Amino acid sequence: MPVRDEERYLADAVRSVLGQDYPGELEVVLAVAPSTDRTEQVAAALAAADPRVQVVPNPAGHTPAGLNAAIEASRHEVVVRMDGHGAMSPGYLSRAVAVLEETGAANVGGVMLAEGQTPFEQAVAAALRSPLGIGGARFHVGGRPGPAKSVYLGVFRRDWLRRVGGYDPAYRRAQDWEMNYRIRQQGGTVWFDPGLSVSYRPRPSLRELARQQFRTGQWRRRLVRQYPASVNYRYLAPPLLVVGLAGSLVGGLRWRPLWLLPAAYAATVTVGGAATGARHGPQVAARTPLVMATMHLAWGTGFLLPAREDG
Repeated sequence: MPVRDEERYLADAVRSVLGQDYPGELEVVLAVAPSTDRTEQVAAALAAADPRVQVVPNPAGHTPAGLNAAIEASRHEVVVRMDGHGAMSPGYLSRAVAVLEETGAANVGGVMLAEGQTPFEQAVAAALRSPLGIGGARFHVGGRPGPAKSVYLGVFRRDWLRRVGGYDPAYRRAQDWEMNYRIRQQGGTVWFDPGLSVSYRPRPSLRELARQQFRTGQWRRRLVRQYPASVNYRYLAPPLLVVGLAGSLVGGLRWRPLWLLPAAYAATVTVGGAATGARHGPQVAARTPLVMATMHLAWGTGFLLPAREDG
């Protein structure tokens, strides 16, 4: 579990692991990065209270470096990735290990169960779980069990982590997708099981959401440049949308019918977003269209620009 600035959620995340009904031996390794809150003290207190919890430093502060440090410090042949602001569903570990054995997969994972607390966070969660918001990847919207390109977090066989060399520290974001691609290229199977889920806490503000999506788009561009065969329509749709909207808005100054594209997009996002958020109440429905548009346009703009090494 790589953690930084997770004072608010870390204890609950660790409890969701330690409270699993898994019958075998269990350990939790926290790779703690320099934080601006009390994360380091919370992690130390958790380790002091339970011998199954240990803390390792992650001075670089980046997620892949923390993951590799935690994997190196762990002892068992099944390695489970977890985040410091998530919560495992009951029975997650037992089911994941059983599916790992049944399928022979290199990595097993399930659904990123986005759950918000404020109306804005609930709107982000609704958009993340909708094909209109972030595409149709099964680990976002669910689906049938079977081989997948990637899954949320993951439960790995250690020998496969050794085989591919762990997480690439160059990927500050998109490191899960990148490593799962290398696993698949070397003949391993990444298996999706909709019965597995880990909760996810969305960004709490429009500014933080836009920054997250922009950075994610940048790093997805880097992934596609390094592995051109990994590209699919979900990656190309947002940048093509941004280019199309910009071109239509500018071109429409001379030929007004071009403004039909921005108008059609605005109508689609407004109606679709409101319908997506409506099941959670009017406050969420009112916010979801803006959330969806922010996700699309920030991600697409990021994809069009190169990623910074410190991003």
